[in-house]
Amino acid sequence: MTLILGLLSGLGPFSTDLYLASMPDIGASLRAAPAQVQLTISFYLIGFAVGQVIYGPVSDRYGRKPVLLTAVVIYCVATISCIAATSIELLIASRLLQAIGGCGAIVLSRAIVRDLYSGARAGREMAVIAMVMGLAPLIGPILGGVLQTWFGWRSNFVVMAIVGLEALALVWWYLPETLKLRATEMVTPASILRSYRIVLREPSFVAHLLLVTLPYAGLFAWISGATFVLQDIYQFTPFGFALAFTAASACFLLGTSLAAKLVMRYGINAIIGAGSTLLALGGVMMIVVLALRLDHPFALVASAAVYICGLGLVLPQATAASISPFPERAGAASSLVGFIQQSAASASGALVGHYLGVSAWPIAVPMALAGVATLLCWFMTRRARATLRH
Repeated sequence: MTLILGLLSGLGPFSTDLYLASMPDIGASLRAAPAQVQLTISFYLIGFAVGQVIYGPVSDRYGRKPVLLTAVVIYCVATISCIAATSIELLIASRLLQAIGGCGAIVLSRAIVRDLYSGARAGREMAVIAMVMGLAPLIGPILGGVLQTWFGWRSNFVVMAIVGLEALALVWWYLPETLKLRATEMVTPASILRSYRIVLREPSFVAHLLLVTLPYAGLFAWISGATFVLQDIYQFTPFGFALAFTAASACFLLGTSLAAKLVMRYGINAIIGAGSTLLALGGVMMIVVLALRLDHPFALVASAAVYICGLGLVLPQATAASISPFPERAGAASSLVGFIQQSAASASGALVGHYLGVSAWPIAVPMALAGVATLLCWFMTRRARATLRH
């Protein structure tokens, strides 16, 4: 089951990482400016955020499996629309719908973990799932670079459609229903808002929500800007970009692997603290590299790698801790985490896209701010996080 949940959780990042190397070609093919092509990521993030508002509460009422199947079907239909897109506007709209389908997979994967586990064990399971999910940014850019080189940008979406159909088959045949006690209240806008109010009253939820959201926003500054900075400014080929992006992304796998091994011994809080330190260090390193005019592309990638390793430590643990107090509202808590996390990421990506130009500063500044803010948040919310109930 862990492998299936990892695959489902990776569907969202894979759907972005796979076509990053194709973004310049998409612009040329559809006669779109870089800022317009960037919107295929920004609108994807918006759809990924907004869609999550609904899936969790609906799954609390009707069960995880039927809602998950519906989400994956939407993803597959939208991906086929991306393949057929003849304008940047149609591609942006299809990506929005693709995100609305794809976000259900990650919301419900988190909720399923909470159905089955709590505390440090939930943190370990989240870390293992994140390790599987972490293969997406490793495989995606390299595969995308090869596909772009040989077949063009539409081939990326063909592969996404195939993966989506495989996910649909796995959920249908192998994923059991994990929700034992369904919510008795009908799903209405009022009931959804009521669930969110209950979740937001928990101090530990708010603290861990910040620890999820801040570093993730920094990550999307990197994802949104790296392709243009490395290819347009530093003249990387699509395949060269894919190798550099993959090298940095591999550190997420390192972080999640360490977390999975150490969280049962040292606890969630210690793992988050270590990861927060690396997040701040990676962001500050990037600022120093640019400020001292040492902006060699490999120094830039190394700084991002340190940041991403820290993210691998923090993200699964903070996510597990945020949902842990709500066994009866795991879907709603998961939805709220995802909505706020993805909204911040969307804003970060759009901001980076607007300021991209002739340097890497539009990437470095938000990553440094996010890393330092995460470390400060870890220090300043110790009392709130101490109230965590499992």
